[in-house]
Amino acid sequence: MSVGGAVELKPDLTAALQSSNKNGRVNKRRYLKMISQVFILSSKGDHLIYKDFRGEAGCDAVNKFYELVTTLAGDQPPVVMKHKELHYVHIRQGGLYWVATTKADSSPFTIIEFLNRLTALIKDYCGNLSEKSVRVNFALIYELLDEMVDFGYIQTTSTDVLKNFIQTEAVSSKPLSLFDLSNVGLFGADTQQNKVAPSAAAARPIMSSRGDQGGKNEIFVDVIERMSVVIGANGVLMKAEIEGEIKVKCYMPSCSEMRIGLNEEFSIGKSQLRGYGAAVRVDECSFHQGVRLDEFDTYRILKLCPSQGEQTVMQYHLCDDLPTAPPFRLFSSIERDTVGRLLIYLKLRCDLPPKSAAINVSIAIPVPKGSLSLSQELSSPDQSAELQPQNKAVHWEIPRFPGGAQLSALFKLEVPGLSSASLQEVGSISLSFELPKYTCTGLQIRFLRLSPIQPAASQRWVRYVTHSDSYTIRI
Repeated sequence: MSVGGAVELKPDLTAALQSSNKNGRVNKRRYLKMISQVFILSSKGDHLIYKDFRGEAGCDAVNKFYELVTTLAGDQPPVVMKHKELHYVHIRQGGLYWVATTKADSSPFTIIEFLNRLTALIKDYCGNLSEKSVRVNFALIYELLDEMVDFGYIQTTSTDVLKNFIQTEAVSSKPLSLFDLSNVGLFGADTQQNKVAPSAAAARPIMSSRGDQGGKNEIFVDVIERMSVVIGANGVLMKAEIEGEIKVKCYMPSCSEMRIGLNEEFSIGKSQLRGYGAAVRVDECSFHQGVRLDEFDTYRILKLCPSQGEQTVMQYHLCDDLPTAPPFRLFSSIERDTVGRLLIYLKLRCDLPPKSAAINVSIAIPVPKGSLSLSQELSSPDQSAELQPQNKAVHWEIPRFPGGAQLSALFKLEVPGLSSASLQEVGSISLSFELPKYTCTGLQIRFLRLSPIQPAASQRWVRYVTHSDSYTIRI
């Protein structure tokens, strides 16, 4: 497959597919070498799909691949790797690893093209690429693989051909949404609102989830994001996912229309490029049925007729492609001292901008079962830590963590019968925190305008906050 880092280029998949017969099946197998296995893994290494076409490699090849990608140094593992006689070729899309293995001297470009077409097919059938969509459509994916590959030889990747053979119906993994702009085009493409909502629907006020709270003459717009991150032991970002929403809390006695302006550079999907500033991108976006989008394509303005109370106006999702570095980076060292105590040294760095800060930071460090006591050395007096034997963890609390700062802690644990196996019980570290006045996507509210103009003085508030949904660092 490769010699001295050079890759031998052989006829690609396109040439092979062009030599197919009338039924769309490839006859000239001389173009295509054999694929031993195809499997799909989550960012955490969970086995989602596994198909063995030739029986040349065992199931342990899956675990070996994940071990390779998580232990190699560097931000991105190589697309082509080799272990013993087995070649691994993989791509990463939708936060998942799409992997094919082969023992033949195949062109990696052919297999990469096959994997790309496989992901495109699954996206066509299932609507999106995500761990959830793969899990709920596993029967469909196995049926696709059966038709696409025969004993390791690629037969076809044509949607027109496959639709004649595929019987399994796709299961939607996305919640019902009136406005799904995951495929919105650039500057004025259709927003699908004419397909799903009657003209009178946009004029209806959003129903309030609270009772009447008039008299305050206030309005709040909250941009709330929740992030899930997994960072490998080598510091490589393995998973990053952000779920965001814009909420409006309206306590105005009268307001017929509200206009919310978002970043002009806000884009949906990887193909969009808007404006001249730094792009603010999300993968998917959906809106409440009461939001009017006639100015959204061009000016990124949301229009709605709010009722008093709280309502979610917009929801969005971003996966794997964070515009900035994750907010926290951890450096760790675990060893046993001369008197038999377990020493855990942690250095935590906050990679937020200098003017930002994280609050209510809590770090949970798993410790061996039977740990009796804890002594600690913390880098600042406002920190605290305690051993919780019932949870087999040490909890390190930091009330405020400024951006650009670095804090450290040394924990000394008395563990009876401490052994090498006990050291392995110090597992992945979990963080929980809150980032006020900060969004990881960079989404901002440009303006908030009300009409008609309010006769009395009104208070308008825009608030930003990011919460940790799941933030795991492996050590």
